Amino acid sequence: MAIIRFDPFRDMTTLRDKMNRLFEDAFAQRGEDKDMISSAWLPAVDIFESDQELVLAAEIPGIDEKDIEVSLENNILSIKGERKLEKETKEENYHRIERSYGTFFRSFTLPSYVDPEKVSAVHENGVLKIRMSKKPELKPKKVKILKTHSEAPEKK
Repeated sequence: MAIIRFDPFRDMTTLRDKMNRLFEDAFAQRGEDKDMISSAWLPAVDIFESDQELVLAAEIPGIDEKDIEVSLENNILSIKGERKLEKETKEENYHRIERSYGTFFRSFTLPSYVDPEKVSAVHENGVLKIRMSKKPELKPKKVKILKTHSEAPEKK
């Protein structure tokens, strides 16, 4: 069993996020069904880090690569795109539309250790993965611990 450090703000942040979603959903459902179809939506995103890189994974199933734009400017990563309603079936023939359609826009402020020249994006199985390499000079450096003072290099 893993031990999880107590963070009093985690529960408050989770509650705030749930309340925001509740209000967004309530206001998005106002109006006609056509407004629901074209309402803005936000894809879910995971961000994780390794020793070499920072990785952002966004869930965007049903979106073609040509409908996605990824840009990086002044340490701000922006993702925008559009999920289009399939026109094979007329809107009036739908009984229920629960998937979100329309445009989306997400932006993230990146840490200073991300190298803007080494960013790549891959879209596979409905997941957009953006890999951002870290600058080599900012990676942690291991310091060797010597047994005695006599082993230390001489200062010049």
